[in-house]
Amino acid sequence: MKAATPFQASKSLLQEVEAELRRSIRGEVRFDSSSKALYASDASNYRQIPLGVVVPADVNDLVAALGACRRKDVPFLTRGGGTSQNGQCVNVAVVADASKYVNRVVSVDPESRTAIVEPGVVCDTLRDAAEKHGLTFAPDPATHSRCTLGGMIANNSCGAHSVMAGKTVENVEALEIVTYDGARFWVGPTTDAELEDIIVQGGRRGEIYRKLRDLRDRYADRIRHEFPQIRRRVSGFNLDQLLPENGFNVARALVGTEGTCAVTLQAKVRLVHSPSCRVLLVLGFCDIYTAADAVPHFNRFSPIAIEGLDRGIIRGLQVRGLKAEEIALLPAGDAWVVLEFGADTVADAIQQANDAHAWFAAGEGGAGVTGLVVEDKAKQQKVWSIRETGASAVSLSIDSSKPDPMVGWEDAAVDPLRLGDYLRKFQALVDRYGYETCLYGHFGDGCVHARITFDVRTAEGVLTWRDFLREAAQLVVDFGGSLSGEHGDGQAKAEFLPIMYGPEIMQAMEAFKAIWDPANRLNPGKVVNAYRADENLRMGLSYKPVKLTTRLTFASPEGDGLQRAVERCIGMGKCRSLEGGTMCPSFRATREEKYSTRGRAHLFWEMLQGEVITNGWSSHEVKEALDACLACKGCKSDCPTHTDMASYKAEFLSHYYENHRRPRQAMFMGRIGQWAPVASRFPSLTNFLISSRPLARISKWVAGLAPQRRLPVFAAKAFRRIAKERPTQTRIASTSKPLGKVILWVDTFNDHFSPDVATAAFEVLSCIGYEVVLPRKRLCCGRPLYDFGFLDEARGLLKTAVGELAEDILHGVPVVGLEPGCLSVFKDELLKQLPDEPMAKKLSAQTFLFSDFLALTEFKWPRLDADVIVHGHCHQKSIFGMKGEAALLDKLGVRWKLLDTGCCGMAGAFGFDSKHYELSILIGEEKLLPIVREVPDSTIVVSNGFSCREQIVQGTGRKSLHIAQLALNSLRQEESGRLGSRTSNRGNPMRVA
Repeated sequence: MKAATPFQASKSLLQEVEAELRRSIRGEVRFDSSSKALYASDASNYRQIPLGVVVPADVNDLVAALGACRRKDVPFLTRGGGTSQNGQCVNVAVVADASKYVNRVVSVDPESRTAIVEPGVVCDTLRDAAEKHGLTFAPDPATHSRCTLGGMIANNSCGAHSVMAGKTVENVEALEIVTYDGARFWVGPTTDAELEDIIVQGGRRGEIYRKLRDLRDRYADRIRHEFPQIRRRVSGFNLDQLLPENGFNVARALVGTEGTCAVTLQAKVRLVHSPSCRVLLVLGFCDIYTAADAVPHFNRFSPIAIEGLDRGIIRGLQVRGLKAEEIALLPAGDAWVVLEFGADTVADAIQQANDAHAWFAAGEGGAGVTGLVVEDKAKQQKVWSIRETGASAVSLSIDSSKPDPMVGWEDAAVDPLRLGDYLRKFQALVDRYGYETCLYGHFGDGCVHARITFDVRTAEGVLTWRDFLREAAQLVVDFGGSLSGEHGDGQAKAEFLPIMYGPEIMQAMEAFKAIWDPANRLNPGKVVNAYRADENLRMGLSYKPVKLTTRLTFASPEGDGLQRAVERCIGMGKCRSLEGGTMCPSFRATREEKYSTRGRAHLFWEMLQGEVITNGWSSHEVKEALDACLACKGCKSDCPTHTDMASYKAEFLSHYYENHRRPRQAMFMGRIGQWAPVASRFPSLTNFLISSRPLARISKWVAGLAPQRRLPVFAAKAFRRIAKERPTQTRIASTSKPLGKVILWVDTFNDHFSPDVATAAFEVLSCIGYEVVLPRKRLCCGRPLYDFGFLDEARGLLKTAVGELAEDILHGVPVVGLEPGCLSVFKDELLKQLPDEPMAKKLSAQTFLFSDFLALTEFKWPRLDADVIVHGHCHQKSIFGMKGEAALLDKLGVRWKLLDTGCCGMAGAFGFDSKHYELSILIGEEKLLPIVREVPDSTIVVSNGFSCREQIVQGTGRKSLHIAQLALNSLRQEESGRLGSRTSNRGNPMRVA
């Protein structure tokens, strides 16, 4: 194989290429530093700075972009979700991102069980469209929520359900492709007559088919003899698809070529029956090898998925305090296999799982096998989440003396019947090199993933790594396997393909590439004529760890400092998922890589390295990406590696504004906690200034607020004033007993804008028996300050709060709050601002959201007859979770539904900002606002976030309640139903602590 060399482009050539692209396409052309930094990395170990980036508007635009690159003779690479782990989608080329616009499910034909899709369509989007007809696209990698069909076709991806219907190659019927030199046509299976006719027609297509036929005829016997006969052979090109017995299927021959031969424009894919009812059987084994030995036993029950994992992931999650609830579902053991059974009725699926369970329980599959049948869909998802995200969650080592687990040897495959013996020898190889690993994968197909503690940051470590890769490749070949069983070869495996294939087959693959791309301009240096495995490493010998002085303390079990925090993002791209969870709202609305958590993390990484982004804390590239970050904290919980972009944003802005003027919004929205108490003394005047038509426009312009927004009006009386004027409070639940003292934390918003919420909370807590007190003086958590980098001021407010509450904190008095955004400060930012303050840690531990606190309180609630939908505030979902909310709603007896609506789009000051108004509405209109409009007027909308309630009322005209108001309605309903309302003189005073 020839060694690859990176393409060299002069500044003038890049200018010409950019100009040519701008003339040629309707889409977006980006040759700026930010775009180059964003697309320099993916989910692999590799990094290559692209020449530039294009975002084509449609399929024809993608063809036009390729044509422009051809005219300037520069490399070209089409990219989808960027989740490849072997370096396929980074290169010194013009990178075309097909995921933003070229992403349609063109058609679904339930009769023929096929669909036509564009390359940028996400796997789950196709599956959702197919499910409407009881069908599915079977290959489903763990990244199915964000990987694209174009990428799956390029890599010949598989997934958990490949045992049901094979790899991507078995599920592609035809492809529309375009070659680098501009030939555009459909390819698929070809009869002898069709083949001869195409050759006779001539032209570029005829030339390609003639050369492919000649290639097949020359190497047919070698291909039959040397290609491993296993289901998960993904390494190398699918030359076997050109054989007569496989119908000279040119489309399937192109599957797995990783964009090195042609560009996919459309794909006709096969759909299969989707069992509507699914049940899991989770089996526990004494070790991963015994679990692998049992593959033949699993197959006898015909499950549609067979997934295994060892103790490495589980122990890694446990030591980090992650996924405890999910792990609790696993039966006893040190290795586990998840079998999924599918049927058209629940009873049939359960019967299949129970039959298998009984067989293993009887010891037929080996001694000591434990098992658990999981019928509940929510619990099934929890089990799958361990398998799909667990490895990413433990991707940073918590031992600073050891390298991080890496994807440097990721997905080899062998005959499933030999899997146990292979794993024993593979583990022995790992041990001999002094590495550590965790093993997991698709046991039904003999494909195993391994995250290994390779050292690639020292010269000696790289040499050792290379020796290991060579031995690991030979071991796989000795077992008749494939170096890659799912993720393709890219750069990570390509160097070692000659170990797997003889020299003649390698010559055949090089010839195959040359037939399609004689100029070697499509994703050069991948699969054949490839870079070495140790070239272009993102965190290799040239990596420069940077130690910075930061205002927030970034500490974790895996290491301290912002650099280490940024390293948490390993590029798996769960933040690019379009459904479920909270992160990342700005990406979901725009499909812009720079607005994903991964994109922002990559920009931070590049800023710290200083090669592409060179101006450090003054980086306008990072600032622009962070401007659209809603600081929703969704990534802190939804991201498998818990990348904490909200904190990174606050830290960056605190430094950026040392040398740049803060926007006008900073004074108005950022400092609202300081000026709102003053303005609330004159509510009529203040409301006149911000609400009357002529003055409101001026006020909004001065403050930098969106003219379309209605500003919240100040209440006639702030809550603290109401509290002082109402010295006693009637107890509604007269039979309740005193339960102790609680501090009601009254935030700026519920004090000055919605005191009815604070009043409801005070009454409810009092009525069920608590002595409710307020802090002696008005305190503020400083939440809005973080949005504009006022970290020093925010720290001062927290010190004041801790000092004022010190006595009660020492006595363990709970702090109960109403606004999730404010309460999350005590759970998150407080520990970063005052990490060495024991009192701060105690305050954090004693802080509760209203619903969480009441869920823990024993009280017999009257049943409230109401239909309720609940939109969770982002910080509540991310920091506190919604269990307490659910528990309280159950106690109230309402018929409730928690909406999977992500972020509302308002996010404190974000949605009021004139620059962000349109994006705010886009986010709200994605799910939340349409759902609220559609529910009956009698349905109560509950949301605890002040900004969420503002977005709902301004976007739909519907008012929503805080759960404290709903709870008060429950108590009042009971009281109003009594004959003669009784007043108790045992009421608690509304007093200041």
